[in-house]
Amino acid sequence: MLPLLVVLFAAAIAAGVLVIALRPLLQRYALARPNARSSHRTPTPQGGGIAVLGGCFVALGLAAVMAWLPPASRDSAGWLALAAALIGVIGAIDDIRPLPVAPRLAGQALTILLALWAVGDGARLTPDLPLALERAFEVFAGLWFVNLTNFMDGLDWLTVAGVTPLLLALALFGALAGAGGDHGTLLAVVAAALAGGMLGFAPFNRPPARLFLGDVGSLAIGLIVAWLLFLLASGGALVAALLLPMYYCADATITLCRRLARGERVWEAHRQHFYQQAADRGWSAARVAGTIAVANVALAGLAALALTAEGLAAQLGLLACGAAVTGLLLARLGGRL
Repeated sequence: MLPLLVVLFAAAIAAGVLVIALRPLLQRYALARPNARSSHRTPTPQGGGIAVLGGCFVALGLAAVMAWLPPASRDSAGWLALAAALIGVIGAIDDIRPLPVAPRLAGQALTILLALWAVGDGARLTPDLPLALERAFEVFAGLWFVNLTNFMDGLDWLTVAGVTPLLLALALFGALAGAGGDHGTLLAVVAAALAGGMLGFAPFNRPPARLFLGDVGSLAIGLIVAWLLFLLASGGALVAALLLPMYYCADATITLCRRLARGERVWEAHRQHFYQQAADRGWSAARVAGTIAVANVALAGLAALALTAEGLAAQLGLLACGAAVTGLLLARLGGRL
């Protein structure tokens, strides 16, 4: 556990230092101006994701130097860092000058393929299917996850509340429960590094935020989190991997389906997510983020139980409990409770 704590704090400190160093440049060149989707009313610098990724990469480098990662895991972590950096560049370009949908998605798909390649052909969810077919599904799922992470980054502290409990749980699962199979140490170290980066960024995103992640951060964070969940699921903990991001996936997916059903242009900015509905009814950003964080801790607890629960009935029961927690949260945010 001590190496993980060192990784966590190293990433947090490095991210905080990078925020302080980069903020004047971001203030000058990367202002996010309010639009139809925004919850802020004044131009605010974005690009804090650069500091989150930088902190994460510094901590991963430290873990490699200290030999806290086996050689094969060091290679995987390096390729993942490259994939995250590349998708971050795509997000940074999109922050400055919006890209057309097709090249943006194509670039994201290539980075997801690179991240999948980093763990080799042995990491599988469905060994009975041809590898190419499985990877095609995983690229599609990865595209959805990185973009929903971007969609959900629409309120101060929301991404911190959404992914930090999940990352801390993954770090503990890999370290204490052996989750992730052969990739357990890799799972724990990468999760701790990204969690540290998020914690270093969190004080600057505290409502009212002085800095936003930007697409450079939300897309890269979505890629790394999706990759970690894939490691968890491929190591035999599919139910736990489904439980951890259940609220994030439910809010984004239900909102998208509703907009499609109404014939709306789903690629345009909007304020129809459940968390946005709560904010529009007068909830403070801190209250929204805190409520979501509590629910995510509950989902992490259910995921921990799923690692040790035996039998299909028990696993399905935990999924049902997770769905109940998520449903109650959505109803609360949407004003139905």
